[in-house]
Amino acid sequence: MNTAPGPGAAPRAELTLRGLIIGFVITLVFTAANVFFGLKAGLTFATSIPAAVISMAILRAMKNATIQENNIVQTVASAAGTLSSIIFVLPGLIIVGWWTGFPFWVSFGICAAGGILGVMYTIPLRRALVTDSDLPYPEGVACAEVLKVGSGEASGEASASASVEGGSSGLMAVVVGSIVSAVFYLIVETKIFASDVVQYFRIGDRGAASGYDFSLSFALFAVGHLVGLWVGIAMLFGALIGWGWAVPHFTLLHPAAGDAAVVAQGAWSHYVRFVGAGTIGVAAIWTLAKLVKPVVSGLASAMAASRVRKSGKGDTLPRTEQDMPIGIVGLIVLICMLPIAWLLGHFSVTSGLGSHTTLLVIGGVLFVLILSFLVSTVCGYMAGLIGSSNSPLSGIGILVVIIAALLLVAGVKSDLPADSGKALVAFALFITSVVFAVAAIANNNLQDLKTGQLVDATPWRQQAALVIGVIAGAIVIPPVLDLLNHAYGFLGAPGVDPAHALPAPQAGLISALAQGVIQNNIDWSLIGIGALIGAGLIVLDAILGVTTKSVRLPPLAVGLGIYLPTSTTLMIVAGAIVGWYFDKRADRTPKAEATKQLGVLLASGLIVGESIIGVVVAAIVVFSGKSAPLALVGDSFENASIWIGGIAFVLVTYLMYRWIARLGQQA
Repeated sequence: MNTAPGPGAAPRAELTLRGLIIGFVITLVFTAANVFFGLKAGLTFATSIPAAVISMAILRAMKNATIQENNIVQTVASAAGTLSSIIFVLPGLIIVGWWTGFPFWVSFGICAAGGILGVMYTIPLRRALVTDSDLPYPEGVACAEVLKVGSGEASGEASASASVEGGSSGLMAVVVGSIVSAVFYLIVETKIFASDVVQYFRIGDRGAASGYDFSLSFALFAVGHLVGLWVGIAMLFGALIGWGWAVPHFTLLHPAAGDAAVVAQGAWSHYVRFVGAGTIGVAAIWTLAKLVKPVVSGLASAMAASRVRKSGKGDTLPRTEQDMPIGIVGLIVLICMLPIAWLLGHFSVTSGLGSHTTLLVIGGVLFVLILSFLVSTVCGYMAGLIGSSNSPLSGIGILVVIIAALLLVAGVKSDLPADSGKALVAFALFITSVVFAVAAIANNNLQDLKTGQLVDATPWRQQAALVIGVIAGAIVIPPVLDLLNHAYGFLGAPGVDPAHALPAPQAGLISALAQGVIQNNIDWSLIGIGALIGAGLIVLDAILGVTTKSVRLPPLAVGLGIYLPTSTTLMIVAGAIVGWYFDKRADRTPKAEATKQLGVLLASGLIVGESIIGVVVAAIVVFSGKSAPLALVGDSFENASIWIGGIAFVLVTYLMYRWIARLGQQA
């Protein structure tokens, strides 16, 4: 399976069996980690960099390994890892009470068919958004640099530090980060360390309430390091809008007796999250409007390449511009529509909507075909702009489910019995999950193709690896979701203990939107307020872009700050600030880039370690039948655990960053 050499080039390993096997094994770990972390924090993380480091450490011991073969390994792992973003929608079927578990073949079909469709849609977008674009692709570029230094192909300081990122130091950073976060999480599970520092309070004497929740999570902290200062500041700004203004405002408008925590959380859940939904929706639409021209250009370029091949001159195309032929892309897209049509038909029949099966299947296929391409474009662009970990998947899910629900109301609701509302909500979530699988893959694949461009990879071989990665992820995701559902459940689902349930914030919000639209009880004014905030943020961000060199306030990040709980946002903000300070200090050292790259690898390890142990603990919960099987102390230890856990968190953070800074200078 080695690649064929180009004119005058020596044979080289690229799409190899061993690379695919290594990628699949790494996929098992990172996909499970991403599923757990996404349900807990409302965010997923890009797996490309840690996958690349682990791949290099393994392939270095084998013969004839190349940078392009390493690139294939990270491509497989990252494709599967990003598909885990399906957890932003699919648990909604549990939350609304339609499913009690995740049927494997149906869940696999959604992930696989939608994911492969996402790969196909990114192929014509590659030229528009990668080759002919100046988008920064932060994670794709960083991954390419790691691959280059690991193979010794970089120059300057990067070459001098090749042994750092690509060798033992880079792997050590990932491993140490994983161990530290895993051990800390285990101690939190014993309740000797608190899981968070939280306080809710009343404001004045008129009933207003607010609060904060500072999660002691190294994984969240690491996400902040990876997304950077201004995304972190934007999320803080969103949290201030949500909890500094909106929660007190709505608790005043809708006064309620009881504990401040219950009142504040109720206002956030019933009102403030919908404001955030409006903000994210407007930002996503604005992004789509800006992309019409580059998308048209990319399609024209793909057609031109197809005409060159048909004329018998395909060998005149540079190897680095040889995409999967557009005719094959179109055929695979049509083939993907067959299982999608079957899934939609099967769901409509089993949900009691059988009298409208033909309309739902035909309309659903057209809905998926058209809307998926549009959302792929938005996600690809935003991933290129601010990175996959912070691209607008949440906003996309919100827009798609609202459109799907509105179409169902307009097309079939009036012909159905009054008690069919729940089935329509479930169908809206089901079809949204298919579109979302497409969006999730498009969200990350262009990052991978950017990496491939920078390391001289062959696009069609990488695109084939992406399909394999999708299938691998589709195999892993359903059983992990089922395990977590039985261990913890999802917040808002029938019969679930809110104290132990995974928040699944996006799935809860998207489910609420589907119910609100179909049952005609959604408060559009809340989304309107969010839309106005989003429009103002777009203007403000544009002004900052013109008047400053680096200060930005991404509207999507602000929207996330509004509707994610502070237990997520505040620690991300802390990580963003610490990561920025670490990089500033590194810039004053002789080996700045090597040190900063080790910081990225440390952060990646912190995410992986906590997430993997989270899945292991979930398994222990399921098999033990206890909600807190590792607890060593009782609730009376809570106050002490806050102090002990908080001090330990700060101390461990300081020691880790001090160690990684010294490691970077020793290269």
